[in-house]
Amino acid sequence: MTFDPSDESPRKKGAQDAKPWQRKPLDEAPPPAAQISAERPGERIAKALARAGLCSRREAERWIEEGRITVNGVVLESPAFNVTAQDRIAVDGRPVDSPEPTRLWRYHKPDGLVTTHKDPQGRETVFDHLPEDLPRVISVGRLDLSSEGLLLLTNDGGLARSLELPSTGWLRRYRVRAFGRVSQEELAKLADGITVDGITYGPMEAILDRAETANAWITVSIREGKNREVRRVLEAIGLKVNRLIRVSYGPFQLGKMPPGSVEEVAPSALKEMLGALMPDLPPRFSSRPARPARPVVEAPAPAKTGRRGPKPPPKSAKTRVSLLEEETMRREAGKAKSRAAHAGAGALPAKGKSDWAGKAKAGQKKPFDVGHATKGKPQLAPRRAGDGPKRAQASTKPRKPSR
Repeated sequence: MTFDPSDESPRKKGAQDAKPWQRKPLDEAPPPAAQISAERPGERIAKALARAGLCSRREAERWIEEGRITVNGVVLESPAFNVTAQDRIAVDGRPVDSPEPTRLWRYHKPDGLVTTHKDPQGRETVFDHLPEDLPRVISVGRLDLSSEGLLLLTNDGGLARSLELPSTGWLRRYRVRAFGRVSQEELAKLADGITVDGITYGPMEAILDRAETANAWITVSIREGKNREVRRVLEAIGLKVNRLIRVSYGPFQLGKMPPGSVEEVAPSALKEMLGALMPDLPPRFSSRPARPARPVVEAPAPAKTGRRGPKPPPKSAKTRVSLLEEETMRREAGKAKSRAAHAGAGALPAKGKSDWAGKAKAGQKKPFDVGHATKGKPQLAPRRAGDGPKRAQASTKPRKPSR
């Protein structure tokens, strides 16, 4: 019997045909690689690299197109890929280290610098004038070439993106010097918003501080921060801005910082000011496994010290009694030794009595009291002619009274 391929009867051509329930349907195709990677837990690779402070999201996407990014040794072909803390990420073959803790700096941008890492026209940028010990940072928003004032810098790309969003609602305050004349009534109309060249700008608070002969100083507060928003809105009401200084960005103030200076925000102040924003940020990714927590060892309590060093431990009652008895015995022994010395030197004559009777006559001297003179004192032998310059030796013999 020959096999007819047109026959639809359940014939068995081979071992695979014997199990039709194991056949795969032809209409089901494998899902694309981007869909599989997007279903992985974690965050997008471009966002992770931006949060590490290596580049921006757009630069990370360009690096992926150029084949410079690898994850677990595999070159990425699409930015639609999620990474976690267990993934090993490398850029140009160099592993990406664990990111540093989130830090923020205040920078007083001077006039004439461009807020970008690379300028196609070759102009000086803000990042060309930063201190060398500063890590790679990203600016929170931008300031125009002719604008100056407060510019926030951070090493966390995710934090920079969160602070830039209008949904954050942070107030940006500017000091503006504009050429022309304007009244407070005209500035008050900006609180309802304005449309300039087809672009709608949100409410703006403008206060006239001082009106000079040709210029006016105005304090402007906005929350959106669109491109050249303050300049375009004021030009729409007949003013030409010739100086613009940003004095605050949310809770951060410019203060009295000199132009070009950089000051880091303290971690405690950063946590207090960004307490509502920091929990919303995704967890920082790391290319290294997390280290186990070290056991906490309590340090011993410091010993109380006085002026003369550490204070000795308190003594028990028994020890204090023993020391008192020892001191008493020492005093009694000293007294006994003193009495024995007096007894060996001879008894002193009774008070009021003397071996000399009557008054001394002319040419006579009072006899020397030997016992009183030798009371506990060694006597020195008289010097002789052969002694030389040597000092006289001590003698224990009592001296004879002179006649």
